[in-house]
Amino acid sequence: MITAIVLFAIGALFGLHVLTHILKTEPSPKASVILHGLFAAAALVILIVTIANGRAAGLTIASLVLFIIAALGGFIMFYMDMGKKRLPPKALAIIHPLLAAAGLVILIIYTFGR
Repeated sequence: MITAIVLFAIGALFGLHVLTHILKTEPSPKASVILHGLFAAAALVILIVTIANGRAAGLTIASLVLFIIAALGGFIMFYMDMGKKRLPPKALAIIHPLLAAAGLVILIIYTFGR
């Protein structure tokens, strides 16, 4: 779980860099967009495998649900940014990290609070 937490945190740093550009209505830094997605996806895979192997409890599933919803928003933003070459809506750009941050907090509480 610690590896997933670290990867999510690194991904979040790249995501914050992207978010600042979106909120300023500036073109997103493509390298940060890609690195954000790669780190978050790797962490999500680790979390899914951990849960699938039965080494997790209810809070990790709640965390996973939040991360999956956040990821769906991330896919939409990625498609809009890279495919359609336009910035995603600011509301989505704000909701996406809030969901992911909630998922990360829950995962941290589960991992270090037991």
